[in-house]
Amino acid sequence: MKRILIANRGEIAIRVIRACRDEGMASIAIYSDADRDSVFVRMADEAYPLQGDRPDETYLNIARIIEIARKSNADAIHPGYGFLSERSEFAQAVVDAGMIWIGPDPEVIEKLGDKIEARRIAEAVGAPLVAGTPGPVRTAAEAMEFAREHGLPIAIKAAFGGGGRGMKVAWRLEEVEELFESATREALTAFGRGECFIEQFLDRPRHVEAQILADKHGTVKVIGTRDCSLQRRNQKLLEEAPAPFLTDAQRERIHRSAREICAHVGYSGAGTVEYLLSASGTVSFLEVNTRLQVEHPVTEETSGVDLVRGMIRVAQGARLVDDTVPPVRGHAIEFRINAEDPARGFLPTPGPIESFEPPSGPGIRLDSGVVSGSTVSGHYDSLIAKLIVTGATRDEALERAQRALAEFKVSGISTVLPFHRAVIAQDDFRARNDAFRVHTRWIETEFAEALEKAVAPHPRVMPAKPEKFLTFAIELDGKRHELGIPARLVSASSAISPNPALKPETDQVDDTVLAAPISGSLTEWRCQDGDEVEKGQVVAVMEAMKMETRVEAHRTGRISHAAGAGDVLSFGAALARIA
Repeated sequence: MKRILIANRGEIAIRVIRACRDEGMASIAIYSDADRDSVFVRMADEAYPLQGDRPDETYLNIARIIEIARKSNADAIHPGYGFLSERSEFAQAVVDAGMIWIGPDPEVIEKLGDKIEARRIAEAVGAPLVAGTPGPVRTAAEAMEFAREHGLPIAIKAAFGGGGRGMKVAWRLEEVEELFESATREALTAFGRGECFIEQFLDRPRHVEAQILADKHGTVKVIGTRDCSLQRRNQKLLEEAPAPFLTDAQRERIHRSAREICAHVGYSGAGTVEYLLSASGTVSFLEVNTRLQVEHPVTEETSGVDLVRGMIRVAQGARLVDDTVPPVRGHAIEFRINAEDPARGFLPTPGPIESFEPPSGPGIRLDSGVVSGSTVSGHYDSLIAKLIVTGATRDEALERAQRALAEFKVSGISTVLPFHRAVIAQDDFRARNDAFRVHTRWIETEFAEALEKAVAPHPRVMPAKPEKFLTFAIELDGKRHELGIPARLVSASSAISPNPALKPETDQVDDTVLAAPISGSLTEWRCQDGDEVEKGQVVAVMEAMKMETRVEAHRTGRISHAAGAGDVLSFGAALARIA
């Protein structure tokens, strides 16, 4: 293995590029039009255009990625996380093309990626499970039937997803059908498949997981545990390793069952087995993520194991020395730096970054996909960087985190930095009263009032419209390259026409205008043109960065649509008028 194509973007692409360099291998990047000037494209040894912006035509386009891999003479493909990382058909396509897939075998991804089959496997090895449907739920009516039989809350989850995408938790019967439809749409957008299943949702649980690394010779090694309970809308915001405040019995049960689940299916590569830990101390299997996790750095910092290089070596056939758990080296906390406004319900805020000034000093690691001058696209995930802080103890890691978060400065877009500064000051999180009270809904419940007081809305900046390019194929030294020329430099007769779906913004103040709360796509209208609507009524759904946002009427009146389903809108553009 000498040449690795990275089927991903952003900070994880950079992470794999660095692992390639440490291994003495060439890195090959692929990029969408929106990512043309991104840091990972410049860092890679070679880079090839995917042509297009939407995930389905770029980072989810299996045929195009395989075509580039062949053209670039790649030996192997690393999928990173998200996108195609847990798609067995992509892994199989890589193998069929004669390249090495850096991850578990396609059939293993198929088994564990199907969350229903994963439940059956967990049950076979004795892992504890909550009640769930035996297969995918076909209709919203079936979802309602399960809720009535087993009680609320219930979790509606993408059968072929992960990372919180396509997962909704229903707390009231009247929202079950709507959330089922929303979960199905999100799953289809993020993973290309919309099937969902349902299981009971434990109220106020912690989210604890085990990192594993396995070779192709039958050895499965648990590298350590993580706590990922700080979540909003099932999206993790902060993770730490090792998972604190576990009993020896709980930790041992997690280690043992994670190892047995992965051994049962012949797992190889890096992966994560996730659990919920109830307030009463009950451990319940959740799912297996058959890929590298966003939060893998905290495990690397506390174990001394380079998981990405480990994946590369395992894919080449290397053996693990043994299956013992590495000794813990201190405590590490990861803060996800997302382009979101925590004072506006964590709305995505794509746009240009004016300045990006990360912290440094003892115990600080930064995995970033941006620099000053970068532009955050609204087509993809909101994660732009990860701040990882390590100390000899949890208390020391928190002390260093307080200093690092105070140093961290980002301007131009909104980020979740104010949220993180507020979180680490909370007694519930710091366990100052001898109790760690954080759970997966803590942000929306106990912390909601303190968060509202601690953070102020960020001044919204209108994202710059991407410059259009004309592309031409050229050959240099016998190799094919894509040459992009800004359309503004080409004569008017050959310029690219504007996209009619993009609505022009206006500087005039009009209180009848219902403005887009995010930059993204209008997924659907929940009301007809000309309907009478009430203030606070959900009238539309928008999607950005692979997350859905419900749009509420800002006043009572008769609505007139100014945009149609499928239109791509900038923040502040007119969705409708309510007269």
